Order: sequence, then structure tokens, then C-alpha cells
Amino acid sequence: MAWWLLIVAGLLETGWAIGLKYTEGFTRPLASCLTIAGIVASMYLLSVAARTIPIGTAYAVWVGIGAAGAVVLGMLLLGEPRNAGRLFFLGLLLVAVVGLKATSGD
Repeated sequence: MAWWLLIVAGLLETGWAIGLKYTEGFTRPLASCLTIAGIVASMYLLSVAARTIPIGTAYAVWVGIGAAGAVVLGMLLLGEPRNAGRLFFLGLLLVAVVGLKATSGD
């Protein structure tokens, strides 16, 4: 159950990271409220997951999911560059997240 909570927390991190772009410096109320709600929910779920998953692993997986998701959504929604180098390093990030999960002992 903790791993599922951590995955959801990571997906919420992706959402609030992209949401920051849409807040326009927290000048847009709806986008700002949704982004803040995403931050709170993501951190709460991370803290619940970290009750049973080692904090180093939980935090790294949470950040990895959020970073990878933000890169992918940045490419899809915001026109960020898509090139072989970025995709290669995105793949390395995903391998690291899976490796941490596989070696966590849970």
C-alpha cells in the first residue's frame, strides 16, 4: 500500500510542478489554489508512505517520478525540447527509480 501512495504522491508532484508554470508567479487564483493543493497532498502522501519505506528511498522515488513526469509533460504540453540526449537521461532516471524500488528490501 505504501508504494501505491508513493506513486500517487509522485504523480501529484508532477502535477504541481507543471502547475507552477500555469500560476504565472501565483497571480492566477485557480491555478495557484490547485498547485498548492497538489503540493500539500503530495507531501502528505509522501509522509504516509515514508512510515514504512526508508526515507532515502521514498524521497528519491518521489522526486524521480515527479522529475520524469515534469519532463514528459513539459515536452507534451509546453513545447520543451525533445531530443535524444534528454530522452536518454530520462531513461536513466527511470532506471534509477526502478532500481531503488527493487533494492529497498520491501
